[in-house]
Amino acid sequence: MTSASSADSLQSSLGYRFKALVLIEEALTHSSLVNEQKTASPQHNERLEFLGDAVLSLVMSEYLASALPQSSEGTLSKLKAQLVSEASLAQVARRLGLGEHLKLGRGEDRSKGREKDSLLADALEAVLAAVHLDGGFEASRTVTRHIFSEELAHIAAQQEQPGAGDYKTQFQEWCQKRHDTLPRYATVRETGPDHQKLFEVELSIQGEVVGVGSGRSKKEAEQQAAKQALGQVTRIIHGGS
Repeated sequence: MTSASSADSLQSSLGYRFKALVLIEEALTHSSLVNEQKTASPQHNERLEFLGDAVLSLVMSEYLASALPQSSEGTLSKLKAQLVSEASLAQVARRLGLGEHLKLGRGEDRSKGREKDSLLADALEAVLAAVHLDGGFEASRTVTRHIFSEELAHIAAQQEQPGAGDYKTQFQEWCQKRHDTLPRYATVRETGPDHQKLFEVELSIQGEVVGVGSGRSKKEAEQQAAKQALGQVTRIIHGGS
C-alpha cells in the first residue's frame, strides 16, 4: 500500500484529496510489480492510463478551443500535440516528483524506471484518470490545468509574442523536430537585492546543458539562454566551430 505520508505529499502536489485512495494506489502501480508478484492484486495502472489519455486530450482540447478562439484547427491540433506529448507529460511528472511515488518491480526499479519518460508519462495519465473517477470531470479539469499551468502559460505567451524575437519558441520547435523532446529550463542562481534581482538560467536537452542566460526576470533569462543555444545550433548546421 502507498504510505499515508506519500499519499499526502502527492495529493498536496496535485491540489486534490482522494475519497477513494485505492484509485491512486492503482494509478501508481506499474505492471512490472504485478507481474513479479504473479497476482491480480494490486491492479496495475494500464486501465487508468487508457482512460487518462482521453481525459487529458479532452481537457487540453477544451482549454485551447476556449483560450485561442481565432486559431485554426491545424494550429490547435499542433499545440495540443505539444502539450500531451510524452516529453511534456514526463516534464510535468518530474515537477510533481511522481517518480518517487511509483510502485515498481525490482527489475524495473534497478533499470532506473523512475526516470524513464515513457513510464512517467503513462503514470501521469493514470493519475489523471484516478482523479476523474474519484471526483468527476470537473475535478480532473481543475487538476490538469493546475499541474500543467507552466505549459499552458508558455502556450499563451507563445501566441501573444510570436516572431523572430521569441527565441524560446524557435528553439522548442527545433528540439521537437530534431530530438522529439522539449528543452528544460532551470534557474541555477539568483543574485542581488529583491528589488533588483538577476536570474541565471541553464537550458538543457536530455540532460546536456546547451545554453546559459541571465536577466532581470526568469523569462528574460530563459530567452537569453534559448538565444545562445540557437546560436550554437546555427554554427553547427553551417559547419562553424
